[in-house]
Amino acid sequence: MLFIEYPKCSTCQKAKKWLDAHGVSYTDRHIVEENPTYEELKQWYTASGLPLKRFFNTSGMLYKEMQLKDKLPIMSEEEQLRLLATNGMLVKRPIIVDGDLVLTGFKEDEWMTKLQRKEA
Repeated sequence: MLFIEYPKCSTCQKAKKWLDAHGVSYTDRHIVEENPTYEELKQWYTASGLPLKRFFNTSGMLYKEMQLKDKLPIMSEEEQLRLLATNGMLVKRPIIVDGDLVLTGFKEDEWMTKLQRKEA
């Protein structure tokens, strides 16, 4: 299981504590030092079944500076994925990737349900 995080992010810290408390083993990856590639993002987006907007860090400064709220609706999926691959700070975090399971952000109930189902 891959755990992609920005270590200074409080949500990522909570998520990491949750994983540790539940004995979930993972490989840690710093989202800025090792930004997800276009190919990875495309694969995760396809596997997740989530809307592409869920992969954007909509509360981040960079998202707001780039005025992406207005720009994303007129961009193609291809353009959006390529944009995400340019800077890890644009990407919603944390991200869990485990085979076909892809979770963006930390929602304890969702993680509990989906990660337990995966272990069973």
